[in-house]
Amino acid sequence: MTAPRTPMSPRKVLGRLSLRERTFVADALRTETVGGVLLLIAAVTALAWANIPALHHSYETVSHLHFGPGALGLHLSLAHWAADGLLAVFFFVAGIELKRELVAGDLRDPKAAVLPMAAALCGMAVPALVYLLTNLPGRGSLQGWAVPTATDIAFALAVLAVIGTALPSALRAFLLTLAVVDDLFAILIIAIFFTDRLDFAALGGAATGLVVFWLLLRRGVRGWYVYVPLAVAVWALMYNSGVHATIAGVAMGLMLRCTTREDEERSPGEHIEHLVRPLSAGLAVPLFALFSAGVSLSGGALGDVFTRSETLGVVLGLVVGKTLGIFGGAWLTVRFTRASLSDDLAWADIFAVASLAGIGFTVSLLIGELAFDGDAVLTDEVKAAVLTGSLIAAVCATVLLKIRNAKYRRLWEEEERDEDLDGIPDVYAQDDPAYHLRMAEIHERKAAEHRRIAAERAAAARHGLAEVPGGAGEEGDRPA
Repeated sequence: MTAPRTPMSPRKVLGRLSLRERTFVADALRTETVGGVLLLIAAVTALAWANIPALHHSYETVSHLHFGPGALGLHLSLAHWAADGLLAVFFFVAGIELKRELVAGDLRDPKAAVLPMAAALCGMAVPALVYLLTNLPGRGSLQGWAVPTATDIAFALAVLAVIGTALPSALRAFLLTLAVVDDLFAILIIAIFFTDRLDFAALGGAATGLVVFWLLLRRGVRGWYVYVPLAVAVWALMYNSGVHATIAGVAMGLMLRCTTREDEERSPGEHIEHLVRPLSAGLAVPLFALFSAGVSLSGGALGDVFTRSETLGVVLGLVVGKTLGIFGGAWLTVRFTRASLSDDLAWADIFAVASLAGIGFTVSLLIGELAFDGDAVLTDEVKAAVLTGSLIAAVCATVLLKIRNAKYRRLWEEEERDEDLDGIPDVYAQDDPAYHLRMAEIHERKAAEHRRIAAERAAAARHGLAEVPGGAGEEGDRPA
């Protein structure tokens, strides 16, 4: 007679990260948080510069200042350089992030990847659907369906830094994965839906450059003086091909090796990402925001955000679509698989992070410019809608996260506690006998110190009683 089969316990999702993954996420998000603060400063500066009457003309003049080699088709405005040039650096980092997640991070395990992938995809599909449903009845332009699909990780982390919320590492990693998947599909959307002309000679040249880039990497050739000029050439050819130039950045990022070998502490991809991420987060993205977020915010323009179907669709897509899409994708994944939510978290936490993902600043602005290219008025109105929707999402997320902040603080402190001072949080050392021996020594020293203090206090008490004969009190000679 066979023994009854023991039912498998459901797999927990969004549990504690591995130490290596936690370290990577912490390092990446630390840089993005600083970049997010700079992004906020750049956005506020752009709005002030564009809306103060005495400064408005200078903002337009600087934004439309052209420079670059015209013979190579690169005589571009400063705003154009920021959108097509600097954002290529941003997407290069995004490509490395995605490659690492797929080969060395949590996404390499299909079981672990199901929930964040499903949440991210639903978090893009539902905002697009909300935009379409908002615009179909009023016959608004459907070109902006992709605007509310993106999440701005730097802006979201800046909000967390401003409101002082310490999210546990699992939720931070979930937010980072959402943004990485968003960036990948955003670049695919740009490549597929916003390419209206193709120069096959330039495209072939760009493809050849990418092949050379890949071969050099596989042969182990090193030296920035080899790769930087090649990367610039690939970018220029991609720009002239008609495909958005940022595609070159993400393609080169995906080519880097992100697995470690025996003699390596970290892979070449992680090393390059560590070097380039500060440039992306601290310079490229803030400068793009400076020349893209400067839209006029008159009372009439802000009123149009909620009355014009295109702009209302963007706001609702970011605030409602993102939240419901991400939360719904996560809930459906758990509902129809053998997974269950980590015991440390509740569905309210997923809903709060989903609302935070409604901050869609950088890539949303870029897609807005591409979707309504040629209509300057509508482009500015859509940008105002992105700013408005991101602000509303930030406020909603702040309220929801603050309600849960005491719990987040306790989880964060537990993850960070390192009583044996070995540089590794204690929760990751529970299976190490050496850790328990170190803790035993620490507790023995503390116990010895407490015994010494107790003995001193007892001796002091006996000495005090000996100096007061007959149990006299302190006031005169009356009995105590």
